[in-house]
Amino acid sequence: MSRSKVNRVQEAFDLLLQHFGPQKWWPGDTALEVLVGAVLTQNTNWGNVEKAIANIKSQGLMNFETLHTLEIGQLAELVKPSGYYNVKAKRLHNLLQMVSDSYDGDLEFFIAEELYAARDALLQVKGIGPETADAILLYACNKPIFVVDAYTHRVFQRHNMIEEETDYHSMQELFMDGLEQNSQLFNEYHALIVRVGKDFCKKRNPLCAGCPLEHL
Repeated sequence: MSRSKVNRVQEAFDLLLQHFGPQKWWPGDTALEVLVGAVLTQNTNWGNVEKAIANIKSQGLMNFETLHTLEIGQLAELVKPSGYYNVKAKRLHNLLQMVSDSYDGDLEFFIAEELYAARDALLQVKGIGPETADAILLYACNKPIFVVDAYTHRVFQRHNMIEEETDYHSMQELFMDGLEQNSQLFNEYHALIVRVGKDFCKKRNPLCAGCPLEHL
């Protein structure tokens, strides 16, 4: 990667942080709650995820053993507010089953796993793709890996730092090569990209005037 792109990756972060300030992501009281949220947030907004998580917590079910022993139909009822609840219940069950099978049902054992071994294990789970896997690794496990999403592609493609057809791995490489390998930095940067994507770099009718990245 060229030195100019490396510099622009850091410059973009500095501009976003200066404009928006720290975002304090990811909301969640425990690693398990963050893990559950990472699955439920697929194809929905966070407000719906919060309702589903509140359902689980209000019934005292937010612990690994209990969630793992629930039938998929019971899980689906609990996560209904998050949308696509039957699909998400299966994915969540598959994820919990992987931790049970590969890590003796010990979430702390999974969290302590080496980054790329844990990533490989997650990507073997049906319904868990790179974005969800990396969100779990970064936000639940505090591993230094950059999460790429639709906002990342939109913002940085519009600023000519990636091509329209750039794939997930190549986009992730742009950030991981251009920044210090630091989970807190990656956490903050991803949150700031989501913020600028929602507030300025909208899918339709972007608000380029006044955007913190306007002159990048």
